[in-house]
Amino acid sequence: MKHAISRLFVPALLAALASPALATEQAPACKDEAVAQARKLLAFHSDGDDRAEVDASSVKALPARANPANRKQRFEVLEVMGFVYKGEYRMRLSYYTKGGQCVLMGQEILHLAQL
Repeated sequence: MKHAISRLFVPALLAALASPALATEQAPACKDEAVAQARKLLAFHSDGDDRAEVDASSVKALPARANPANRKQRFEVLEVMGFVYKGEYRMRLSYYTKGGQCVLMGQEILHLAQL
């Protein structure tokens, strides 16, 4: 009985420990488009300030949201961080994806500040 448990437990434990190491994190489908659009949005918001920078490594997929006009459709939401001098900005871009194309459906920018 003791050996039967260890024969089942050890392989399961090894598989559980190896899984995170083998898993590769996939980049969001519209990452490149989101970074390019975030640069445009931040430049517009900062009135073309040449200190505006977008952190391309900060792109993060958020939970998809329903299309308000058709609840069966989903918009992918990507969050990108940007900076202007000492200011930090969070941008969220909503995309509808179909056939490998990313269609920008909405965008928001928020200056992160303690007031």
